[in-house]
Amino acid sequence: MQQHLLPSRQHPPRPSRSRTFTGLLTAAAATAGLLMTALAPGAQAAANPYERGPAPTNASIEASRGSYATSQTSVSSLAVSGFGGGTVYYPTSTADGAFGAVVISPGFTAYQSSIAWLGPRLASQGFVVFTIDTNTTLDQPDSRGRQLLSALDYLTQRSSVRTRIDATRLGVMGHSMGGGGSLEAAKSRTSLKAAIPLTGWNTDKTWPELRTPTLVVGADGDTVAPVASHSEPFYESLPGSLDKAYLELRGASHFTPNSSNTTIAKYSIAWLKRFIDNDTRYEQFLCPIPRPSVTIAEYRGNCPHAS
Repeated sequence: MQQHLLPSRQHPPRPSRSRTFTGLLTAAAATAGLLMTALAPGAQAAANPYERGPAPTNASIEASRGSYATSQTSVSSLAVSGFGGGTVYYPTSTADGAFGAVVISPGFTAYQSSIAWLGPRLASQGFVVFTIDTNTTLDQPDSRGRQLLSALDYLTQRSSVRTRIDATRLGVMGHSMGGGGSLEAAKSRTSLKAAIPLTGWNTDKTWPELRTPTLVVGADGDTVAPVASHSEPFYESLPGSLDKAYLELRGASHFTPNSSNTTIAKYSIAWLKRFIDNDTRYEQFLCPIPRPSVTIAEYRGNCPHAS
């Protein structure tokens, strides 16, 4: 075998054993450092591909607007089937990739205008939000549930913003009859990541079939869907193994969700972020269980959350 020799025709000096051992130690230390970095909590959090927006604070999720600038587009009832059209609110920037999406239904006899305040408020936190009108204002929760799902399908498959949406990360919300509809939707489509009925109404009081993390919001002064016969049994019937919570608003009525409300927004944002985006940075607002306050009559839930 031909050997390549230095001009002096001497083999290059071999490194000493001590130098070799020192080099191995240095390489091992560097590898260990990389492993420690990869296993550090901060690195794990950064590995979540669904995180959107800066680290949250109480001030940031109670604010009337989040960190994202938003736009909106109207969807005509004539252009869709299965529901009555609506308005899509979405972050204008695409730099962070696709976002999770939420469809929201109004209540009995109501139109999307009654829940419109939630559109830009949630979208500015990093979601595509669709507030919808229904085929008729007089339909029942099972119909509202089907319409919520039809709207989700339109949003992810045909809408002008479909490329901005991650179709695997979807949720539903609704007020009153629409809140009952959100439970129906989650029952029908177990792949949904979050459901939030707001002072929900439904003749069906038990929901052991649900597999979607659910935040039930009731109002202590609700005389249309009293918590004792609606929101509380809804919550109590959910599986014990399910990530679930019950928020009862203090000094509130059945129609409180129809106006801008910081408590509803704060816990809705935290719930949607935690379960649609799997963003554990928002766990701090849900666990430990929030205590009663000027705006919270009661809060129940299972902590820590498993999903």
